Order: sequence, then C-alpha cells, then structure tokens
Amino acid sequence: MSLSIGIVGLPNVGKSTLFNALTKKNVEASNYPFCTIDPNVGVVKVPDFRLEKLAAISKPKKIIPTFIEFVDIAGLVKGASEGQGLGNKFLSHIRECDAILEVVREFKDDNIVHVNGKIDPAGDKETVNLELVLADLNTAEKRLEKVTREAKSGNKEMMALKNLLEKVKKQLAAGWAVRELALNEEEIKEIKNLGLITVKPIIYVLNVKDEPPPHPPSRPNASGGRVSGGGDDGVVQINAKLEAEIAGLPENEQAEYIKELGLSESGLDKLIKAAYQTLGLITFLTTGADETRAWTIKRGVKAPEAAGVIHTDFQKGFVRAEVINWQKFIEAGSEARARELGLIRTEGKDYVMRDGDVCNFLINS
Repeated sequence: MSLSIGIVGLPNVGKSTLFNALTKKNVEASNYPFCTIDPNVGVVKVPDFRLEKLAAISKPKKIIPTFIEFVDIAGLVKGASEGQGLGNKFLSHIRECDAILEVVREFKDDNIVHVNGKIDPAGDKETVNLELVLADLNTAEKRLEKVTREAKSGNKEMMALKNLLEKVKKQLAAGWAVRELALNEEEIKEIKNLGLITVKPIIYVLNVKDEPPPHPPSRPNASGGRVSGGGDDGVVQINAKLEAEIAGLPENEQAEYIKELGLSESGLDKLIKAAYQTLGLITFLTTGADETRAWTIKRGVKAPEAAGVIHTDFQKGFVRAEVINWQKFIEAGSEARARELGLIRTEGKDYVMRDGDVCNFLINS
C-alpha cells in the first residue's frame, strides 16, 4: 500500500531540514518565511533489519524495502484558513495525504527568526491546529449547505449525511479536530469522502537543538484538538539539523556515528516507527531467489487482502497462505529445513496477519 505523510508547521521550525534528513534531497531550507512554496515530495525507505537477515538465507537477486512518501508543504501562519500567507494553496496538498506530521520548534537560534517573534511550542501547535480546524469548518459548512437542500426531498442518504455534517460542524466550531469525534462505522466510511484534514492521524515532532531536557516546560501534548500544557506522549523529539548531518554521511558510516553520539537509533528511525504505530500499520515479508521484500498493511488485515497488496489478482484467486514467523525462519536456516521441522503453517481466508510474518500465497489462477 502507498503511504503519504504531509509535513506541516509554522515557517522556520525545521520542516525542510527534517525533510532533507528524511529524503536526502537537497531542497532549500532558508531563513525566511515561505521558502517552500510548492510542495517537495520525497520517497523514504522504511528501515527493516529483518530484510538483510532473510536475504542472507534466501540469497535473492534484490532486496526491496517498503516506502513512505513525505510531502514538505509551505509554512502555515495564523489566518491561513482565510488566505493569509499561502493560505488554502497548501491546504489542498494536505488533503491528499494519509497523515499529518506537524513539526513544532523548541530550539533557540538568534540567527533563525521565528515568525511570531518567540519560541512557544504549545502556542505554535495551537496556531497550526486551529487553522486546520477552521479550514475544515469552512469545508463542512459549504457541504452542509448543499446537503441540507438535497435532504429536503426526503432522501434518506442525504438526511443521514446532513446529521453527520451537523455533528462535524459542531465539533469543529468548538475548536476540536474531527479525529476526536466519536463516530460509528458507517459515519467513519462516509467521512472519508468529505476531504477533511483534521480527521487524519497526526504525528508531532518537537525539533530540539541539543539533547532534550528531561522535563521541558512547554511541550505540546499529543491530542489532535486543543492544546494543554505539559505531557509529551506521542511526541517524537528530533534534532533535525543533527539528523540531516547523519543522513549526509555514507550509509555505512551512519550507524557508527549514531553509536558515537550515545544513541541506540537515529531520530528518523524513531519517527518512522511512530508513524507506523500512529497509522496502525504492520509489515509482512516475502523471500525467495528473486527477491526479499517488505510489504506494508493495516493492522487487522486478513491474508487474502494482504495477498492483494502484492497483486490485486492474488486477492481474487486466494486459496491459502503458507506462513512462518521471520525469527523461526532464521533459526531454521532455510525454507526447506523450516518445512521439515513443521514450522511453516497453512492459513486460510480468515487468518489475521501479524507483523513479521513471512508468507507464500497460493493462488488459483
């Protein structure tokens, strides 16, 4: 499955620097607002040490990781929902993404101006989130006006949509993101068609200068609605400038440099893990003589749908899946030995995929 994450935040908070670190693309990251006007798009491979371990056994012709697309979008300012700054021009790009990554600045640097003249992570988060809420409120009001006219005919679908939009409008008018709204399954399906921004999952990156203090005083919390002081659950702390330096090194030198810094992994690896957790994603693997490959799916997906990620015809013709946990595959030393030991299970259409499953799908062609 393809996955796209839009990077948002106020100007000069480190969005483009983080994007450079993620994608190793040398996009401009200058000290003035709206340096990024058109969105920069980069594809980032998802690090997965299991691929190399599987490949060491299967000896494939190629190794293919799974990927995330990151979109660096122009800085947002107060009033963007009404056209301030680049306004709604950039908001349209967010609507096309699967999730939002909001960068909040905590680092202090007199050489890099802050658009509001002071460092205030919680206040910056509130500004950005409020603009997204107001943009959605405008969308919901326009749609509700049209649907209300159509519902007068007595059409049950339009009446149900009208009720949903009224619920959404009330939530947004109170300053809360739509993702915080309690919805039933039918409403969740319907709301995906409305093109709302605040319904999307959100990940927060706190851009720090050095090692983060143990208890920073003004950290933005992880909720998608209003802002309260303190609390950093769900917030990934990253020194974007340092991460860009690490990413600029040859790949075989990066791990050693990270170790020298006293870190167990790079901030970017932490960020990608957080993205998977926030979006409810897992990875299954395939391996053989041709390729060893990682595939991204939603948690809770059953075997036929996972097969469909490889090719749509595989879902239609799914018969069964041969499954083994990646660690058991490594311990066995080969697929043949794993079969001898009875470690490879046969699973049917109701099997719920697990992270780290190594699969071979049997298809009726």
